[in-house]
Formats: sequence, C-alpha cells, structure tokens
Amino acid sequence: MSKKPEERELGYKILTPLMRVAFKLFYSPEIIGAEKIPKDSSIVIAGNHKHVYDQCLTIMATKRVIHYMAKKEYFDGWLAPLFRAVGCIPVDRSRKDFSSAMSAMKVLKKEGAIGIFPEGTRNKTEDFLLRFKTGAVSMAKKTDSYIVPFGLTGDYTFRSKNLKIRYGEPFKVGDMTIEEANTKLRNEVERLMLENLSEENENRKHA
Repeated sequence: MSKKPEERELGYKILTPLMRVAFKLFYSPEIIGAEKIPKDSSIVIAGNHKHVYDQCLTIMATKRVIHYMAKKEYFDGWLAPLFRAVGCIPVDRSRKDFSSAMSAMKVLKKEGAIGIFPEGTRNKTEDFLLRFKTGAVSMAKKTDSYIVPFGLTGDYTFRSKNLKIRYGEPFKVGDMTIEEANTKLRNEVERLMLENLSEENENRKHA
C-alpha cells in the first residue's frame, strides 16, 4: 500500500540535500532569519507566492521536513513523482478540500511542519499581495502550532542579485480570531517583503 502524503519523508531526506546545493549554485538566494524557524514543535510556514520554485527557498532554510501544500494539477504532470516523493499534499483548489486539510493537520499533530502559500496561487498581478485565504491560520489555531511568516522578493535568474527570503518571528493564534490572525499574518508578510525591498534599494545606493 502506498504511503499517504503526510507519511512520506524518505524521499524528502534523499532529494532535498541535492536540491539545496543545485539551487544555491544556480540562483544564489539570500536567506535571512532562518534561525527563527523552530527546530521542533509544530509549525506552519506561510508567505507570499510568486514562482513555482518558492518552496525551495524554505527547504534551503531548514533541515526540517516540510510538507508543502500544492495544487493537485502538479500531481498530474511529469513532475508528479517528485511532488509525491517529497511528501507534498495535493490540494483541489476548485472546492473546499477537507481531505488535504486533514492530511496537513495530521502532520501538525505529530509536531511536524507544513508549508503553505495563503494567497492560494502565484501572484501574477500588479498587486503587491493577493488576498490571504484563512487555511494557514485556521490549521495553526486548531493544532496550537506556531506560524512562521516569510516574505520573498527578487528574480529567479542565474546567479540572481536580488532573490531574497526573510523570516519573521513565529507566533501563535492563541485568543485571536481567525480574521485577526489572518490580518496579522498578511501584515507580517508585507512588512518582510518591504524590508527586503528597502534593503535592496540601500544596497543600490551604495553600489
């Protein structure tokens, strides 16, 4: 019997070290605040989404196994074996996918790590951030997990000069409502993105 997504970790542990080396050599991203990612306890890592490779930046930042939630279409293409091997959780975006949420919460209840993009899709618009869906904060509240916000900016080009991801302080939903926690998460992601861009502008001035 094949393992469920939340049970797959061996493929992740075998493949991700190779990915980290290749990704660092090709894109040379800057990773800031990785030490803020808890080394244990259940966590939901959440931030903005601009490119299909965004999850690779978080995989580079921590040695923890991260079960990323990914649209189910990825599991139908030629990369499907890879997504399955590393324990990604398929999400049907055409409806409320309770089975994917249950898989994710099983990971969190075992002190694991979930990666999610609250925008729900890659941002291909002119908007700085899309509206955040509440799945990330809802799962974190139900499992008493930490939310680790991140903001990423820059371009996926060879030896990129501006590709950067920055992690913020972990927080718990606690007594906040889902709406309050979702607003806090979005504000944190926006702040981290703006901090990246501000730093980039300063670097240009002194170049």
